Amino acid sequence: MDIFTEYFFQRALIGGILIGLTAPLMGVFLVLRRLSMIGDTLAHVSIAGVALGFLINVYPIGVGLLFALLASFAIERLRKAYKTYAELSIAIIMSGGVALATLLFTIGKGFNINVMSYFFGSIYTLDNTDLWVVAGVTVLVVAVIAINYKEMFLMFFDEDAAGVSGLPIRFYNILITMLTALVISVSIKIVGALLVSSLLTIPVACSLLVARSFKNSVFWAVLFSEIAVTLGLIAAGWWDLAPGASIVLALIAMLICILFVKRGLRL
Repeated sequence: MDIFTEYFFQRALIGGILIGLTAPLMGVFLVLRRLSMIGDTLAHVSIAGVALGFLINVYPIGVGLLFALLASFAIERLRKAYKTYAELSIAIIMSGGVALATLLFTIGKGFNINVMSYFFGSIYTLDNTDLWVVAGVTVLVVAVIAINYKEMFLMFFDEDAAGVSGLPIRFYNILITMLTALVISVSIKIVGALLVSSLLTIPVACSLLVARSFKNSVFWAVLFSEIAVTLGLIAAGWWDLAPGASIVLALIAMLICILFVKRGLRL
């Protein structure tokens, strides 16, 4: 059977490629802000929203997206309150997200199986509505970054200098967190809440080993991500593997190869 002729695989490939573009774009800025773990936090909050969506019979990804956006505002508010211990905001919101998701699981035991697919990903079940939502988020993320590229570049490399030059630091902090929330919300059905942060961080980790400039690192991060998504989905389709896990393992394999090559060049 040629998997490329199957509509479910074509939808999965399109959704994966779109997320493979947006996730590392956001990941570069998160790594520069030293907020790599924010992906896990927003993913767990999104799962609580998904659970509520099933409970009240409303589009789960839409409710998860709303929860993630609210969590992004809360994180920024807490980061401002705990300036010296900004990482506390992530821990607090993650704890609240896990607690709320657990509570909703106990209330709606009948939909636990459906919600569990969002933990591990179910990219083969993407429908046309899901693809339109993912495509909309992709267009929004790419457009915002393209329009504000210079300002965001300055802010994330030297926030103090950006503030002195008159850039609205708080606005850009909230903006990048909100965009991250959108990306994570639409990604959890593709790679799962437990693996979504991998798409944000591992391509960036690979790019930082080979890139020589910021723009270079963005290019390499997206390239590594797209290669991993494509190879992971093809391998999963041919050998009946878990797609989300295959994508992440492909990324880790690339990271290991790059580390070995760089070590070999130094010897």
